[in-house]
Amino acid sequence: MKKFLLSTVFVFGSMNFVFADDVADCSAAGGALVYGVVTQAPYFKSGSSLKGVELSHTHLSLKSDNDGQTYDVAMDNVFASGYDQSNNTIPYPLSTIKKNDHLQLCGALYTSGDVGIHWVHTNCGNTPTAAQPNGWVKEINPDSTVGDNFENSTEYCNLWN
Repeated sequence: MKKFLLSTVFVFGSMNFVFADDVADCSAAGGALVYGVVTQAPYFKSGSSLKGVELSHTHLSLKSDNDGQTYDVAMDNVFASGYDQSNNTIPYPLSTIKKNDHLQLCGALYTSGDVGIHWVHTNCGNTPTAAQPNGWVKEINPDSTVGDNFENSTEYCNLWN
């Protein structure tokens, strides 16, 4: 255990807001952990419809403290608590994210086109896999604590049943 913790500290350097528990929790959830600074403010992107509900997304760019790459982050709006299918706007709490905020993301990495991360939301209680992890979007507060999951609403999980 000590060896794991020391290697985690070495890998993450001075980024004291990433703890071994975050890495372990994301891995157990089937995901990859990415954290860093928002370099492009969130923007709304329309999506296809499923059972009459638009599957829109909120996108932003994040420069990773993990590896220095800039990731396209795709967040499914239906998993944000403030999602309203009649609005074509970024839902709360995703609407609170601003440029220069620090985020911690657990999700599925992709490289089709841009380097990015998606599936950063709950998987509605299904067994997590690398392709469909039980992910999250959390803000890293100025005091280095990690906030609540912005993508944890289960209101629309029935769309996939």
